[in-house]
Amino acid sequence: MRPSGRAVDALRSVSIETNFTKHAEGSCLIRMGDTHVLCTASLEGRIPPWLRNSGLGWVTAEYGMLPRATTSRNRREAQAGKQSGRTQEIQRLIGRSLRAGVDRVILGERQITVDCDVLQADGGTRCASITGGWVALRLAAQKLVDAGELKENPIIDHVAAVSCGVYKGQPVLDLDYAEDSEAGTDTNVVMTGKGGLVEVQGSAEGAPFSRAELESMLTLAEKGIAELVAAQKAAVGG
Repeated sequence: MRPSGRAVDALRSVSIETNFTKHAEGSCLIRMGDTHVLCTASLEGRIPPWLRNSGLGWVTAEYGMLPRATTSRNRREAQAGKQSGRTQEIQRLIGRSLRAGVDRVILGERQITVDCDVLQADGGTRCASITGGWVALRLAAQKLVDAGELKENPIIDHVAAVSCGVYKGQPVLDLDYAEDSEAGTDTNVVMTGKGGLVEVQGSAEGAPFSRAELESMLTLAEKGIAELVAAQKAAVGG
């Protein structure tokens, strides 16, 4: 039924290659099927002005898509002089999601910026960015511990994300572009490793979806995120 031939509850193939870049304190290349995202985390000794003297750290994110990440070339947003509303919405989502797994008191008054650059897009880029962004964040935070700047790692839980949808009347997990472009419902779910919901974004692209369909999608997402957390653990060693 699915264009890829996958079962309704099957993720695309997932791989996470850590330390992909030389200079970033934490980095990985995450591949979810044909969606490939480079995630880097940078340690910064500054925090937003409104957090000064609060004792709290900050995690923020930036997101971008390379011009030929898709089938036709998209103009660089820098050429337009501003980010699109979609880009701003996605990077805020990534930042909110990653902060859910961080003890900002332990992090202290420092900032970690996670950059997510889509090299190739085939659906689910925001979800791959969150899942890979957590790996880069975890590696960067460990650098602070290894350097003796922190006594313990401020990352207190895993955070991962996956898409679900109703495709041809059937709830399915991890939509690729072929499914996403035709799905009657498109949902993105962000969860912690302990099973807490961080964010649920769902919208009916065609007919309204039922509560039963929503619950089915959440069940699929829970299964998929458990598998993604397992991949994160394998990538960072726990």
